[in-house]
Amino acid sequence: MSDQPTGSATDEVSDARQEAAENVVERVESWDEGAEPATVRENLEEGMEEAGVQVEDAELDRMSEDIHDDGSTEAPEVE
Repeated sequence: MSDQPTGSATDEVSDARQEAAENVVERVESWDEGAEPATVRENLEEGMEEAGVQVEDAELDRMSEDIHDDGSTEAPEVE
């Protein structure tokens, strides 16, 4: 028997990762609005790592710039 989730279990894991990524983004938006992009990126990266979510470097860069410039960003799409 495989240890890999299948069917709805895979969907639940994916949904949990997406929700975790969204929570990280919301937290960083509220704490780091207006902070330097490097600080925002570091906090996004740390939060995603703690949440067990992998996000591409380019996506972290985009989100940190958005939060710095606009105070908000779209959460990344995660699997």
